[in-house]
Amino acid sequence: MLLLFASVCLSILVCGAYLQIARAQNIFDIPNERSSHSLATPRGGGIGLMLSFSLGLLLVGYFYGSWSPAYVTLVLAALSLSVIGFMDDVIGLPMRLRFVAYSVTCALVAFVLLPFSSGFVLGTLGAVLAALTLLWALNLFNFMDGIDGIAAVQTIMVCTMAAVLASSSVDGARYVLFCLLLASCYAGFLVWNFPPARLFLGDSGSVPTGFLLGGLAIIASVEDVIHPASWLILMAVFITDATWTLVWRIVTGQPFTEAHRLHGYQRLSRRWHSHLRVDMLLVAVNAFWLFPIAYAVQCWPHTTLFMVILAYLPLLLGMAKAGKLA
Repeated sequence: MLLLFASVCLSILVCGAYLQIARAQNIFDIPNERSSHSLATPRGGGIGLMLSFSLGLLLVGYFYGSWSPAYVTLVLAALSLSVIGFMDDVIGLPMRLRFVAYSVTCALVAFVLLPFSSGFVLGTLGAVLAALTLLWALNLFNFMDGIDGIAAVQTIMVCTMAAVLASSSVDGARYVLFCLLLASCYAGFLVWNFPPARLFLGDSGSVPTGFLLGGLAIIASVEDVIHPASWLILMAVFITDATWTLVWRIVTGQPFTEAHRLHGYQRLSRRWHSHLRVDMLLVAVNAFWLFPIAYAVQCWPHTTLFMVILAYLPLLLGMAKAGKLA
C-alpha cells in the first residue's frame, strides 16, 4: 500500500514537473474544428506518466524481487512506444512511420509473450493473433483519448477491476501489483487531467497504455489468472465505441484515418456540455454493469458466450442511439 501511495505521489510530481516544462517549451495542443476542447493545453503528459510507472516498477523490483521476462518485455516496449508518441506530440511523425513502428513492436512482443508449447503452427497463429490484439488495443485507446479524464478513468477502472479478478488466483500476486501500479500512476496523472484538464496525455501516453492493457490481457490468459473473455468485457466500452465508429466511417466512405469528433463519447460530451458527466457515466457502466459480468465469467466459465453478449448488447444499442446525436 505504501508503494502504491508513493506511486500516486510520484506521478503527481513528475507529471506536474512535465507540465511546467511543456508550458516553457510551448508544447501545446491547439484547438481546431475537430477538437473537444476550446483552450490551448499542454500535451505529451504521457511521457511523465510512463516515467513514473517505470520508477514504481523498479521500486517493487528492488523490495520484492525482479519482474519476470514477460513484464520486463512489455514495459520496455511500452517505453519505446511512449518515446515515439512523444516525438509525434512534439514535432509530428508521418502516420505510415508510426504504423510500421507500432506493428513491428507488437509483433516482436507477441512472439515473446506467447509460448510455443502447442507447436510451431498453432504457436505462430497465436502470436499473430496476439500481435493484432496489441495493435488494435493501442490504436483504440488512442482513438478514445478525446475528452478530459476519459483515458485516465478507464485505465484506473480496468486495472483495478482486473486486479480484483486476479486476486483469487494462486499465482496472481505480481499481476495484481502490476495492474495496481498502473492504476496508481494514472490516479496521479488524473490530478492534472481532471476536467477541465491542465495537461493532456498525448500519443506518448495513450498509445503505450493501450498496448499495456492489451499485453495484460495476453499475460492473464497465458498465466491463467483471468479468463480472456473477462478482459474482453472489462474493455467493452472502449472496444465498442472505437470499433463501431471506425466501421461506420469506413462503410459510409468517410476518410477514416483523419481526426474527427464522431465517437459516441464525443457526441455525448457535446450534448451534455460536460466531459465530467461522460467520465462519470463511464465509471457507472464499468462498476455496475461490466465488472459484475466479468466476475460472473470468472466464476462460471460455461456462461462465457451469454455473458459477452449480455455485456455488449446494451453498449451496441447505446452506440446506435448516440450516432443520431449531433
